[in-house]
Amino acid sequence: MRRRTALALALGGGATLLGGCAAGAGASTGSGGDDSINVLMVNNPQMIDLQSLTQEFTKASGIRVNYTVLPENDVRDKISQEFSSQAGQYDVASISNYEVPFYSKLGWLEPLDGHLATDTGFDQQDVLAPLATALTGDDGKVYAEPFYGESSFLMYRADLLQAKGLTMPDQPTWDEVAELAAQLDGAERGMRGIALRGQPGWGQVWAPLTTVVNTFGGTWFDEDWTARVNAPEFVDAVTFYVDLVRKHGPTGSPQAGFTECLNGVTQGQVAMWYDATSAAGSLDAKTSPVAGKMGYAPAPVRETASSGWLFAWSWAIQAASARKEAAWKFISWASGKDYENLVGERIGWPNVPAGKRSSTYENSEYQDSAGPFWKPTIDAINAARPDDPGVQPRPAPGIQFVAVPEFANLGTLSSQGISAAIAGKTSVREALDAAQDLATTQVTDQYKS
Repeated sequence: MRRRTALALALGGGATLLGGCAAGAGASTGSGGDDSINVLMVNNPQMIDLQSLTQEFTKASGIRVNYTVLPENDVRDKISQEFSSQAGQYDVASISNYEVPFYSKLGWLEPLDGHLATDTGFDQQDVLAPLATALTGDDGKVYAEPFYGESSFLMYRADLLQAKGLTMPDQPTWDEVAELAAQLDGAERGMRGIALRGQPGWGQVWAPLTTVVNTFGGTWFDEDWTARVNAPEFVDAVTFYVDLVRKHGPTGSPQAGFTECLNGVTQGQVAMWYDATSAAGSLDAKTSPVAGKMGYAPAPVRETASSGWLFAWSWAIQAASARKEAAWKFISWASGKDYENLVGERIGWPNVPAGKRSSTYENSEYQDSAGPFWKPTIDAINAARPDDPGVQPRPAPGIQFVAVPEFANLGTLSSQGISAAIAGKTSVREALDAAQDLATTQVTDQYKS
């Protein structure tokens, strides 16, 4: 009982501390009724496509869907507040494999096993094993279904490398990436060598940066929960990352998140980008200006064999929802095989919210249309090692995060210093010394005691 209370305080406390975030440019419709559900979700490209196709779900089911759509930092805050209060305003929310273990332990999520037992068309066995495992609670029950899954890899303008006589290694190291970034500066007028996230937020700058820390030999915590955020390996990794984006990143990098980096590559402002594999569908979409020009390489490494993360934006039902059957019908549709076929036919196969089903990667139409990136994506997902992402034993799983509820608040607060370092307003050492103090008081002291 004490541990459940601690979990609730950690997650609820994160929501309070994040409450200063602006609501952002969200979209909200309706308040719901017996024939409708309310869905709270992030504003990533795959979700934008979902909204445009939802009328097909409504025609088939008679269930209207009212969406509230917010930027990543803001939606995490709102979901934390909504689910911790169990107000029942939202029936479904887009959460990730980070939240599932904690939310399920606290009783905030509806187990999906009963729905899966009667919905034989969903085919749970088709869900990729790494994601199915990540979305299963400690009690063995399924608590969320992936809308799309991802690892991380390096995306680059293959046409520009060829024009300059450069070669992308089969398994690039971060030092090789830095050299390429310098050579690609100015490859086109105003172009910068590489984009990397700098926007504050545990799911923004710390997502790619923590993978760099892992492969440089660093870790947030030793096996005994001793904080190691200002240890030499951690400092080396962050210094490398900050220097790389300061020297070869575009203007505005301190506030650049996933969306801003995606736009930079699509608009021809950046030659390379290390980020989520799910971005490839947008880059190689038939409407993209860079479609057919991109190449994809494994996540860069230094001390480890691989470094890609494992993540899934997933659908979960709030335990307090009064419309759970309707909520499941939506999830079954949005995460099902038929929805992927609908996206392929209506929008284009590269836009399919992939990374979650084996059948997708066996689909010849998908393979033909997603030729440059489908195999690098599935290879990266299968290579991800959440339980062993670095060079030393860890006290908790996680690649781009530490799988404890306190990390959301720790990562968000400490990310401010990293963003400031990228902006040149503070040093890496000052930022990490402050982060070390936070990690010690918020996590080490709690878990060691």
